[in-house]
Amino acid sequence: MSSSSTGINERRFGAHLSMSRWKSLIVILVPPIAMIIVQVGLYQVATIIEGPSEQSETLGPLRLLAVNISMIVTGFLTVPIVAAFARVSWREVLSHRRGFDFRRLTVYLGWALGFTVLGNAALGVFAIDHTPWVGFGITGTTGSLIVIMVLTTPLTAAAEELMFRGATMPAVASWVRPERLALGLGVVVSSVLFAVSHFASDPWLFGYHVFLGLATATMAIRSRGLEAPIAWHIANNTFTAILNTLLAGGGEFSVARSEGAGGPHLLIPVVFVLATVVVVWVREGRAQESPVTTR
Repeated sequence: MSSSSTGINERRFGAHLSMSRWKSLIVILVPPIAMIIVQVGLYQVATIIEGPSEQSETLGPLRLLAVNISMIVTGFLTVPIVAAFARVSWREVLSHRRGFDFRRLTVYLGWALGFTVLGNAALGVFAIDHTPWVGFGITGTTGSLIVIMVLTTPLTAAAEELMFRGATMPAVASWVRPERLALGLGVVVSSVLFAVSHFASDPWLFGYHVFLGLATATMAIRSRGLEAPIAWHIANNTFTAILNTLLAGGGEFSVARSEGAGGPHLLIPVVFVLATVVVVWVREGRAQESPVTTR
């Protein structure tokens, strides 16, 4: 399949797909809007079955499942849409100039999990008052939440990367011809939309999600694929969610997003996310210098 007959160009991952302006707008706008609509509908059904939350900004098992399913469905359906619009194989949405590498995914999952554990430990030492932790407790709610997290959170994390780094970033980048400008625009717009999708009204928390978008986009561009950002997202979301649930005193899962939920303490996890970016940058640099090419 040649680049002349498809939407593949010679630019780096993140700016490697070409599509018409109206198609790129559909890729950028429709999946997040569809996700919100599906999420609201499933959330209302879950609330009717489960009853109201114990506290504001908390999720019971069914409401968490509703949120995760909406993200999984829309995130994974975004891939064939982008592939069709850009006239490429769905594999080209996941990686560029190489196949999707599960070994890469596993290696970066180990690194990301290690840094996530260290980051949460640092929060416990230096900023425990700013965590949602109230004490260890296991109830039926705790068990149900953990089962749902184990089964769906990794898929939810992967779906977010597919939507924002796999689809939105190259769709925005397709508007501009110069590669660096295209990548910069794609990274910034996709990161801001990623933050907006988390509905954080706290400025610190909103800024933190923008930073996460920038960091995972950097991983994707450097590694020419989505393995590293997916690995980080899975490790961070799954471990942190389970930890917060176990330390919720047997209650529901906290999803604080309002004013006051963030603060300077978020600089602690920023350090460990940057450490993950450095590992990806160094490892990929060495891999690109190596004469052995990953198929």
